[in-house]
Amino acid sequence: MKAVLMTGAGGPEMLQLADIAEPNIVKPTELKVRLKAAGINPIDTKVRSNGLFYPDALPAVLGCDGAGVVVEVGAEVQNFKPGDEVWFCNGGLGREPGNYAEYTVLDSRWVALKPKSLSFVEAAALPLVLITAWGALFDRGGLQDGQTVLVHAGAGGVGHVAIQLAKLEGAEVLTTVSSESKADFVLSLGADQAIDYRQCNFAERVNELTGGRGADVVLDTVGPEVFKDSIEATAHFGSLVTLLDPGALNWSEARMRNLKIGFELMLTPMLRDLDAARDKHVEILNRCAEFIEFGNLRGVVGHCLSLNQAAEAHRLIGEGHTQGKIVLEII
Repeated sequence: MKAVLMTGAGGPEMLQLADIAEPNIVKPTELKVRLKAAGINPIDTKVRSNGLFYPDALPAVLGCDGAGVVVEVGAEVQNFKPGDEVWFCNGGLGREPGNYAEYTVLDSRWVALKPKSLSFVEAAALPLVLITAWGALFDRGGLQDGQTVLVHAGAGGVGHVAIQLAKLEGAEVLTTVSSESKADFVLSLGADQAIDYRQCNFAERVNELTGGRGADVVLDTVGPEVFKDSIEATAHFGSLVTLLDPGALNWSEARMRNLKIGFELMLTPMLRDLDAARDKHVEILNRCAEFIEFGNLRGVVGHCLSLNQAAEAHRLIGEGHTQGKIVLEII
């Protein structure tokens, strides 16, 4: 089968299209999927740049997000059958093969039925960002109806679904953007206020919009400087959640505000084999599928490329200017 292999740590040129052996079911709980699309996420580019999570795993197939059609099931698989259309977040970190390929085999426990209203490309764009946004907003941040949330980089992969999930919960959503077009985009998703951080100090603007109180929950998807500056945009006794390492900083203001600091790394259950937590991931996909089918949640694909354009997809995501997600269509 055709697959994109990571041949070493480095730039996008480390991704090479190759012919490799088609995977086979080896456990009775596994199923085999003919992949139709694979989502591209920042973690893919970080693994490519810095190396796999597991030693001696090269060459490796990257890509955590996948969508496709079940073509074969193991003897103990009961909830799926050949012909089922599925989506999932699995593999791509060096131990299990990822989804930049024509086929994959995975345990049926980590698979969910794809929303019927979504194309394979749309479905492949969503699992990792939905699980991440849900975990950050609700499990770590404790976001509730009537609260105010600040979502950084609202036009990005995690940000654009976080806005929608927060609105579904009944929150007021503030979000940062870097252009007028991105402002229009996030407002179309339901954001109440778009804050162009190039034009103002976002923390001052958040406090202005909230009468000096700050946001009850802040989701940092950007990095250390934004995390640090977000402390003063978070309400006393509020929650500041980050997807990244905040680095070394002075915690005195966060302590004075009695902030709850949260970290959201949705890869942890895969890396640490925390099966109960992975079950929660599948529950999130099933819950989000209901929102999608009722027209209350959507993913946005900014770029759709072919499998042999994986290196170009990594270059695009590295530039950081894409609205929504980048997806590889596998024909």
